Amino acid sequence: MINSHVQSHQVYDEFSLVLEPDVYEPLPDDWLIGITDVVNSTTAIRSGRYEDVNYAGASVIAALGNAWGSFDFPFVFRGDGAAFALPPQGIMAATSALRQVAGFARADLDLTLLIGLLTVGEIRTSGRDVRIARYAASENATYAMFTGGGLKWAEQQIKNGRYLVKPGRYATKPDLTGLSCDWTPFPSQRGEILSLLVEPRDHTSPEVFAALAKRVLAVFDATPRQSQPVPGRIPLAKVSGRQIDAKGWSAVASNSDFRKFDDGLRLTLDCTPGQIDSVEAILIRARVRGEIDFGLHRQSHALMTCLVPSGRPGSHLHFLDGMGGGYARAAEKMEEGAFAIAPSRQPGRPVAAEA
Repeated sequence: MINSHVQSHQVYDEFSLVLEPDVYEPLPDDWLIGITDVVNSTTAIRSGRYEDVNYAGASVIAALGNAWGSFDFPFVFRGDGAAFALPPQGIMAATSALRQVAGFARADLDLTLLIGLLTVGEIRTSGRDVRIARYAASENATYAMFTGGGLKWAEQQIKNGRYLVKPGRYATKPDLTGLSCDWTPFPSQRGEILSLLVEPRDHTSPEVFAALAKRVLAVFDATPRQSQPVPGRIPLAKVSGRQIDAKGWSAVASNSDFRKFDDGLRLTLDCTPGQIDSVEAILIRARVRGEIDFGLHRQSHALMTCLVPSGRPGSHLHFLDGMGGGYARAAEKMEEGAFAIAPSRQPGRPVAAEA
């Protein structure tokens, strides 16, 4: 969602268009950037606590939207955290919501939530930027896409102890009205659910990265429904405790965030092992050329984690992740450089050529 203070009205309904560097517009220097991250999220997920981890990440967005009085601001759900942008007059709402959610995560979920807040201007002094574009997943769901390297830099600074917001004492619960978490698992229909993160290195030009991202998407878009992990048919009778019909389920599927751009490519897809192998081969070559870092994680199910209001009456945005750890596991592999040959690739099997 994009706040009206950003003088941008262009919305792109084709995901490939938000890969183009020139469609992004810079945020003003005095805007706030907030970053949250669950500490040791991978350990928590491995112990079966992915629901708690995802809930902590989504709670930030719900609490902030309710404190700000609108969900019409740029944000992105990252599985084990979130990032957002607000105009300067949002500093009280942002600080209060962040502190309340951190206290809630500690007291109710037994999780430590790292929270930080800084300005776009502070990010620009580092040579990075924060620019946004709008992607319409459906007529009722518009997601913010971020580029410029600023969110990635800010997250690293916050993990290093800078720009931290001190958690509040757990006296006031965050207002999580509208947040619903059903933890609905969707088994893969094509072979495997893929969680994929691809980030450009600092010296990689936006044009080079956009071309690579398009090659990756071309592999997955060859599949019907663009490898959408949410099934087209209703897999359950209720969502958020209410009955849902075919039309309602269509809205749920189309409003999901299975593809996003957040200083890099972030995908949750239902695809064949062969498609994953082909994409992995493309990405390994790009990594050897020094253009990118990437992490991928295969699992059997996707997970509809949480829903937050979209800003339109009766409509929600639907966050997706992989049920086997998803983005957190992919991020761990990217950070560790643990890119072993995928189990499905047999010794001597030829590596697929780049698309």
